[in-house]
Amino acid sequence: MSLYISKLTALANEAAEVNDKALDEAAAIMAETVENGGLIHLYGSGHSVLPAQETFPRYGSYIAFHPLTDPRLMWHSVLAAGGVRELLWLERTEGYAEKFLDHQPINPGDTLVVFGHSGTNASGIDTALYCKKRGVKVIAVNSAFNRGKPSKHSSGKLLADTADVAIDTRSPIEDAIVDVDGWSRPVGGSSTVLAMMLMHEMSARTAAILGKKGIELPVFASPTIEGVTLHDTDEIYGQYREKLIDAQTKHLDFFKERMSGKE
Repeated sequence: MSLYISKLTALANEAAEVNDKALDEAAAIMAETVENGGLIHLYGSGHSVLPAQETFPRYGSYIAFHPLTDPRLMWHSVLAAGGVRELLWLERTEGYAEKFLDHQPINPGDTLVVFGHSGTNASGIDTALYCKKRGVKVIAVNSAFNRGKPSKHSSGKLLADTADVAIDTRSPIEDAIVDVDGWSRPVGGSSTVLAMMLMHEMSARTAAILGKKGIELPVFASPTIEGVTLHDTDEIYGQYREKLIDAQTKHLDFFKERMSGKE
């Protein structure tokens, strides 16, 4: 019997069962955004940025997603510049996220999927609240076991409180899931892997809804597949660039207003 994989698989199966209805609701929201020409934005900080990166761009992903990845909220070393301590401080600081988000092509009718195991950090909550004000539907992915904690945010909200749909990873509060004899603390983090799996499920269900409507989006495929070349990928990047330019054009008036100080 495996120490980690068996426990993770059990949690994944539990998450699939518990979230079945919510996953359908989330996919319906995402499909509506895509059908109307909008973007599905992906946000997280620290380890929670990894589900955003795993979703897009990668083989098997399609051009509906826009990762909101801020290098200042991702570590590039452990203790040197760009390290973990600075990141942890910044993600807990209210008011920072909107400075980053103002530059992003976020428009009414879009969808935001925001990841965060605890659901208490300011960056995720600020991002969700910012997007709600912009007319964006919010899907929160975190552990329900953390939802009984008091809010540390000035709004009084936890991440799940900001969402139109809340997805439960079923990851325990401590995140780690393997108890080790002779060790005082468990090992083997679970929240990131579970969030990735749930996001892939939402992506697949969204594609299924679109397929039934006769809508097909360009999908990245590995050039190791016969008949697929690197040029195919470049063509899809070109189509994605057109989508981003369209979103940025829609966003421009709002951006100018924000930079004028009137908004």
